Amino acid sequence: MAETGSSGAVIGGDQPRYFEDVAVGERVRSAEFEVTRENLVAFARQYDPQPMHLDEASAAPSFFGELIASGWQTACVTFRLMVDAKPLGSTPLIGLEIRELKFERPVRAGDRLHAESEVLEKRASRTRPDRGIFISRVVTKNQADQPVMSQIWVAILPARAGKPAV
Repeated sequence: MAETGSSGAVIGGDQPRYFEDVAVGERVRSAEFEVTRENLVAFARQYDPQPMHLDEASAAPSFFGELIASGWQTACVTFRLMVDAKPLGSTPLIGLEIRELKFERPVRAGDRLHAESEVLEKRASRTRPDRGIFISRVVTKNQADQPVMSQIWVAILPARAGKPAV
């Protein structure tokens, strides 16, 4: 069942959504992504080669005592999940700021992650009348519905047909 925004535009559809279409309180849940040992280690080798991310033997004496995913991998997976969920339809997610990024618990191989977002606030841009700003809380959860990461996204969105956002 497709969700709809305040203007009736389908959340997650292929049509563009504009500032006027987004409502405070709007929620989106993404599909799932499975973290495998292979993609966990591959990400770590390229971007975060610390012992707790590279192999079980190196991870054993670490603070975590086991192999875990990089928090940055969790952040990247979260963004991909939200892009695929298309909360703005075909309108791209254009970020201005990330606030309160928190790593809540380790992510392990075998975890299935999904992301949930909720629009907390929206306002017209103070400097560019043809766009608006919206603020969302994005929480990434594992298969047990436990938060593994939370953050606040501040994003920019065009107003319909370039008209002043209200």
